[in-house]
Amino acid sequence: MDLKSLESEALKDLEQVKTLSDIDAVYTKYLGRKDGELTRVLRHLGDLTPEEKKETGRAANVLKNFIEEKIQTKQKSLQASFQTFQIESQKIDLTLPGTPYQRGHSHPILQAIQEICQIFQTLGFDVVEGPEVETDQNNFSDLNIPDNHPAKDLHDTFYVKLKEESGKPYLLRTHTSPVQIRLMKEVKKPPIRVVAPGRVYRHEATDATHAAIFHQVEGLAVDANITFADLKGTLEYFAKHYFDAETKVRFSPSYFPFVEPGAEMSVLCFGCRGTKKKDNGDPCSLCKGSGWIEMLGAGMVHPQVLRNVGIDPEKNTGFAFGMGVERIIMTRLGVDNIRTFLESDLRFLEQFS
Repeated sequence: MDLKSLESEALKDLEQVKTLSDIDAVYTKYLGRKDGELTRVLRHLGDLTPEEKKETGRAANVLKNFIEEKIQTKQKSLQASFQTFQIESQKIDLTLPGTPYQRGHSHPILQAIQEICQIFQTLGFDVVEGPEVETDQNNFSDLNIPDNHPAKDLHDTFYVKLKEESGKPYLLRTHTSPVQIRLMKEVKKPPIRVVAPGRVYRHEATDATHAAIFHQVEGLAVDANITFADLKGTLEYFAKHYFDAETKVRFSPSYFPFVEPGAEMSVLCFGCRGTKKKDNGDPCSLCKGSGWIEMLGAGMVHPQVLRNVGIDPEKNTGFAFGMGVERIIMTRLGVDNIRTFLESDLRFLEQFS
């Protein structure tokens, strides 16, 4: 191949170059030390006459410099284009909306506790808390629960051993009522109006409606001339504000050692509105065909409980109530398994954001 044809072919190949790797291929094809086209021409200079060798050698060096210059120019052009592409592709459009940041939120149980407490705060109740590890005295004895009561059995209560034993049995509280005992012992002088939210523990077999760890909100009001009518009015106010204004409540007699008389409060079923049946005629599964859903236990504080904490039951009376937070949420939202609140499943929890 003569030098003119070699120059023409090299220029043609450079025009077709699109990438930096193609540049390397062109350089190797024409200027490679072993198999380059121009290298082959220079190898055969020894076969020429002195005049031809001089003329061909000079022309080959000129062509070599020319091809190198063209390759460098093309290489710089491709590098500049690539940098421009990178800049354009990485450019930030400040007019675009930002990437949404997914914020965390409180657990639905905590949300419910806060909402419940806020409702009672509008009635003048204070929010108080207490330790989860309690004495047997505060958790049972002062609440009129005797030593032979079934709730004190090891199969129902988690007893614990502390490093510094004081001779008093300790346990994981089975309800939040000990908070009220602690407060009344400390204050001693009514009026007292508090709600006590917190985690409680019972030795339960976990199923759809029971768990060994759950949450309660206890309420207590002690003052002169408090009656059962005050209790009913307070709880009806709560039900209408937590559920809806059309909610109806029903009180039925029940027994709790620390209140007398005792009662259970139920609310009209949200599913069937008291008809006991679904729209298709089947029994309502939410209230199990009763038309009512049990919400909480309540009653007038037992006189002996007041004596235990140093309050004269002849001068003061009071009412108390306790509700399971998980049961309240399950009823309100139609959740059918208490274990759902303990599983940390984001598909469930994100619904409460």
